[in-house]
Amino acid sequence: MEQTINFTKMHGLGNDYIYIETIKDNQLINEEKNIQKLVRYLSDRHFGVGGDGVIFIEKSKMADFKMRMFNSDGSEAEMCGNGIRCFAKYVYDKGFTKKEVIDIETLAGIKQVTFIKDSQNRIEKMKVNMGIPKIEEKKHILLLDENIEINVISIGNPHAVIFVDHVEHIDIEKYGPFIENHEIFPNKTNVEFVQILDKNLIKMRVWERGTGETLACGTGACASVVAGVMNHLTRRKVKTLLTGGELEIEWEKETNEIYMTGIATKVFDGKIKLDI
Repeated sequence: MEQTINFTKMHGLGNDYIYIETIKDNQLINEEKNIQKLVRYLSDRHFGVGGDGVIFIEKSKMADFKMRMFNSDGSEAEMCGNGIRCFAKYVYDKGFTKKEVIDIETLAGIKQVTFIKDSQNRIEKMKVNMGIPKIEEKKHILLLDENIEINVISIGNPHAVIFVDHVEHIDIEKYGPFIENHEIFPNKTNVEFVQILDKNLIKMRVWERGTGETLACGTGACASVVAGVMNHLTRRKVKTLLTGGELEIEWEKETNEIYMTGIATKVFDGKIKLDI
């Protein structure tokens, strides 16, 4: 059956997603069997809209809103740092909320987002409480006859953080999927290659589970700072340089919660006809 879907294309530092609102009509998301097919089609940069995935904006029984996030391969992820900032900007700009602080339900729990405004009362940035990171025992894998140390950290979703001398020299298309799908990660993992510039500044590239290399990853930036602190390489407040831009990450010592602050950008609204 042919149907028309309204969507909004947004990105956080080049990490781009297609947003579909189901607050008024949730018929689409009730057809679970169609979601993976829909996501793969919409995410395709040649035949669809194009994006790193699709995010659904839903009603929530326990928070202000509910976010469901799908990677471009159709797999559902627990959390997305860049995605949740765009989500918050979307619901504010659409008039669904006038609150200064909102709670968003995700598969990784409820996340609190604070709007930071400029002198003209326009949203400038968003600060997200990403919760308390879970630090697991370090793992080692053999890579090109070298024993690579991996920092295993969860920010609601899994991350493998590897410190390198120069991120530009990493063959991410080769090593990213190798680590993502390694047998030590039965549910696969996101992979971050991190270069320490100084105690307050790091640079990273990311291979995202179910998507591939992206221009930015908010949860990955958080995991990288946690790994930096745990290895005595960084302080707790760090600027993270990603391919698509900068994020401010702070891991509070008192509460153990980690905060991510950054921008979100709307690209365009659109409609697409589907026969699914």
